[in-house]
Amino acid sequence: MRRVSLGSRLALLFAACTAAVSLGAGLIFSRASEQHFIELDQQLLDSRLSLFRTQLAGITTPAELQARLPALRDELGHQADLALRINGSDGTTWFESRTGLPRAPLPDGLATLHAQGTDYRSLAVHLAQGAPQSPQLTLYLDITHHQHFLQGMQRLIWLTVGLSALATALLGAWAARRGLRPLRQMGQVAASVSARSLTTRLPVAQMPEELAELATAMNAMLQRLDDAFQRLSAFSADIAHELRTPLSNLLTHTQVTLTRPRSLEEYREALHGNLEELQWMAQMINDMLFLAKADHGLLVPGQAPLVLHDEVDALLEYYAPLAEDSGVQMLREGEALLQGDRHMLRRALSNLLDNALRFTPAGGQIRVTLGPGPRIGVANTGAAIEPTVLPRLFDRFYRVDPARREGSSEHAGLGLAITRSIVQAHGGRIRAECADGWTRFVIEFTEDR
Repeated sequence: MRRVSLGSRLALLFAACTAAVSLGAGLIFSRASEQHFIELDQQLLDSRLSLFRTQLAGITTPAELQARLPALRDELGHQADLALRINGSDGTTWFESRTGLPRAPLPDGLATLHAQGTDYRSLAVHLAQGAPQSPQLTLYLDITHHQHFLQGMQRLIWLTVGLSALATALLGAWAARRGLRPLRQMGQVAASVSARSLTTRLPVAQMPEELAELATAMNAMLQRLDDAFQRLSAFSADIAHELRTPLSNLLTHTQVTLTRPRSLEEYREALHGNLEELQWMAQMINDMLFLAKADHGLLVPGQAPLVLHDEVDALLEYYAPLAEDSGVQMLREGEALLQGDRHMLRRALSNLLDNALRFTPAGGQIRVTLGPGPRIGVANTGAAIEPTVLPRLFDRFYRVDPARREGSSEHAGLGLAITRSIVQAHGGRIRAECADGWTRFVIEFTEDR
């Protein structure tokens, strides 16, 4: 079954509303006109009744009526659409000005009757007010022209309703199609989006107010898709670049080793060299899998009470020999407690300390600050970093110096990305700052952890 379009639904809704309003207005007008004619007929019949009562006052028998019939017929002749019937108290007919008149209802009632193709408004009363034994007067007013007018008006109402509904449906379809043009633009933009075309945006300024918010959200979604695709493309290129070098080293080393027979010790040395490259590649792949799990929300850190200053002291003790060889001073300030995963947080802090050791010049200082609250700061002295570069430090495979390549996976440009994933898995956030000769990484957790 074919679905009805939104424009058709709006057009039909407009037509139905217009038809309902037109029909309601027409029915009200028709009822008001009919009531107006009834009131006019009532006034006319009442005035004629008063005159006939005056002419026929005191009549009690048909013989008395005969003497007054000439004046009565003369009066009836002045109004062709008026007829009169006089009945005795026993129901017998004394006088009837026109044949074929319908029987009227009980006295003191105004009624609408139909007989021989003619419509009448009748008024039946007793000649003497309050005297049920007096003769009964029944006045008949021909209202055929009234009824024809009302019937014509009803036909006009139905015609107006139909034409109004049709006109409104056509205009509504045009207005709906024109008003829904921004939605069609959205559909066209969505249909044109591909891996090669993620830069298309909707013109929010030209959108109606009701669709501006949706257009803004769609543009933001396209921007996120574009950013994600660019990161994915860069990530794929970085992976290829990072793996190409160790693979080339392995191939070259192996080919050179196999060019001629060698001693057992030489083969052992060659295998050890290959093992280092393979371990580096395996560690990098494990790090990439770790980041992939983080991207899909699969990192579920444990929740154990941690004494952060004890954990930091243990890491500082571990890195103390390296710091001493580099002439770097390391110290810790403050204390803090946290609920989290011990191994993940040690890995995150270890990445930050390793990064600080590599970029702190001889004679420099590394300072770990804890608190207030669940807050960790790792700062080191060294060369300033451009403000535009700071947010990119957490991108995968990003290096401030692209030509620099170390021999371990932690130096492949994944360490800070892993640290951010661990912090985010714990419900925290991390940022980089650089001021007054210090580069500082600040980790902040929520207070309820």
